[in-house]
Amino acid sequence: MDELRDGLRYPWPEAPASGEVREVADGVLWLRMPLPFRLDHINLYLLRDADGWVAVDTGMNTERTREVWDAVLAGPCAGRPLHGVICTHFHSDHAGVAGWLAERFRCPVRMSEAEYHALYVKVPSGATPGWDFLQHYARAGFTAEQTGEVYQNIQNGHFCPLHFNSYQRLRENQVLRIGSRDWRVIVGRGHSPEHVCLYSAADGLLISGDQVLPRITSTVGVHAIEPEADPLRDWLASIEHLRSVPDTVLVLPAHERPFRNLHVRLDQLAAHHQAHLARVLEHCREPRSALDLMGVLFPRLSGRFDELMALGETLAHLNYLMAEGLLCRTLEGGLYRYRTVQKVVQTRQPQGRQTGESV
Repeated sequence: MDELRDGLRYPWPEAPASGEVREVADGVLWLRMPLPFRLDHINLYLLRDADGWVAVDTGMNTERTREVWDAVLAGPCAGRPLHGVICTHFHSDHAGVAGWLAERFRCPVRMSEAEYHALYVKVPSGATPGWDFLQHYARAGFTAEQTGEVYQNIQNGHFCPLHFNSYQRLRENQVLRIGSRDWRVIVGRGHSPEHVCLYSAADGLLISGDQVLPRITSTVGVHAIEPEADPLRDWLASIEHLRSVPDTVLVLPAHERPFRNLHVRLDQLAAHHQAHLARVLEHCREPRSALDLMGVLFPRLSGRFDELMALGETLAHLNYLMAEGLLCRTLEGGLYRYRTVQKVVQTRQPQGRQTGESV
C-alpha cells in the first residue's frame, strides 16, 4: 500500500542505495547518484531501448559519479551500452558527465536548445569578480566579504559540467520512441530556461526532473548574469501548463522519492510562492533591502551557498512584484530598497493560483 504523506502517495518507502537500481515500471530503472551537498543525491532514470539504455540525467562532474556509473553499467545494465543521454536541463547535477558518457558510448545527447546554450554561459572566472557582479550583490545588501566568498564558491569545478560539441534538440510536444514506449516532451521554465519533462501517457509516467519535486521546492532565482529577470512568472505559468498531465501519473522526480497525486503537489507549489509573495509585501510597508527580505523568507541558512540561493529566490519574488506594479524600487547610496505601492496593493493580487491570503 502506498504511503500517504502531506497529500502525496509514495509507492516505495525508501530509495535504492547509491549505485543500486529499482525498476519502477517495465524497462524504467530508478538510480540514485550521490551529491557532495546537504541535498546528497539526485535521481537518474534508465530507459530500456532494445539492446541498450537511454539515460535521463547524469549526476555531477566528480570522480565518485564516474565510479558509480562504472558499477551500474557493468552490473544492473548488464554490460549493455547507452544509446543516448537526455538532460532535463543544464544544471551541473543533471548534465555534469553527459559529455563523458556521450564520448564513451559515441551516443547523442538530447536536450532543449536553451539548456544546451546555457551550458556555454560560463560562471564568472578570474582572480576577482567583474564590476557588474560586485554591483549586483552590493545593491542587494551583501558585504564585500560575502560577495567575495560567494564568488569563490561558484568557481568550484563541481558546478562546471563537461562540455560536448553537439546535441539533438528537444522541443515541446516532440515524441521520443524509446524501446516500446513513447515519451512526449513537456517544457517547463523558471527553474531553468527550457527544462524538459518526459510524459508517457500510455503508462502514466512523468519524468519531472526538477520541475516538480515532492517535499522540497526547486530553486527559482535571479542571479548576477540577468539581474532583471522574472523567472517566477515563468515558473507559475509552467505549474499551470503541467496540469494537462493527469493527476494519476507516477511522478519520477530528480530528488526525493517517486510519488502520485501530481495536481496536489502543483497546488502546494503555487501556494508556497503565493505565501512568499504575501510575506514580502507585508514586510515592505517600509523600505527594505533584498538582504532584509532574504532574512524574512529564509531565516535559517548555513553557509554562503545557501545565501546565494536564498538571495536569488528573494530577488525572483521582488522582480515579480515590481512587474505586477505592487512594489517600487529606489537606489539609495548604492543599495536597492523596496516598498509597496500602497494604492495598487488595495486593488490587485499577484497573478497565479490564489491561496486566499490577503496581500
